Amino acid sequence: MQIGVIMGGISAEKEVSLLTGKEIIENLDKDKYEVIPIPINSQYELIDSVKCLQFAFIALHGKFGEDGRIQAILESIGVPFSGCGVLASALCMDKNISKKLFITEGIKTPQWIIVKDENEVDYSIIENIGYPLIVKPNSGGSSIGTIKVNSKEELKEAVIEALKYDDEIIIEEYIKGEEITCCILNGEVLPIISINPKSEFFNYSSKYDKGGAEEKIIELPRTLREKVEEISLKCWDTFKLKVYARVDMIIKNEEVYVLEINTLPGMTENSLFPKSAAAYGLNFSQLLDKIVQYSLCE
Repeated sequence: MQIGVIMGGISAEKEVSLLTGKEIIENLDKDKYEVIPIPINSQYELIDSVKCLQFAFIALHGKFGEDGRIQAILESIGVPFSGCGVLASALCMDKNISKKLFITEGIKTPQWIIVKDENEVDYSIIENIGYPLIVKPNSGGSSIGTIKVNSKEELKEAVIEALKYDDEIIIEEYIKGEEITCCILNGEVLPIISINPKSEFFNYSSKYDKGGAEEKIIELPRTLREKVEEISLKCWDTFKLKVYARVDMIIKNEEVYVLEINTLPGMTENSLFPKSAAAYGLNFSQLLDKIVQYSLCE
């Protein structure tokens, strides 16, 4: 089977995408697949590059990768692709909509407000939430443009900075607790990973620099583990996730808060999903093989 690995793209996460694409290309089973790198720098390059493929492995991150647009294009021209569909990708990319759905489904998530302009921040709501706060692009990933603030002055600067990356930003309650992530493969929760970043929170350098964070498989107490797995699968069903996804959470005082859902988790050598899969018993090549198989069954 001929597989094209689509990487690069037009978002702020282009460099991460190129790393993901490189790792996927190196680890796809060459005895099974003819692997073709497809780096793209614009939306217009895509159709000519992929229209004859038997399968597209999406290694893009951020806008025109995780937001449903590339999935819609591939679906419309009949090219099978890896991962979640159009609707799930679009919903999970928009943090504000995701959080509204969490609340509707009884899933706890940090308090937040959405802001489109630096002059429209409602500081009365901010005071009720309390500092510190996390400021981040509404439709970004990899913690690019994400800033922790401890005061009104810092907040004003962070809002201006985050708006450079997106037209809408989230100002979110900072919950200090144990950060975990749940990787889900074809509806099955893989071993849970605990994340202990070396910096104040799980920022870009923590995610992608070697030694940026301590990430280890953990065994939660049974009741708490069952709660985490139940919430993960509720996210899977609510957002109509498919094939593979990752749910990021914070645990504080036995309460579980969902931060966000990643429909195209990173696949670099330092990424969380391959680590969780390895603990489950799948090496990187086997994991990619499963993703291809499950995607073709959708």
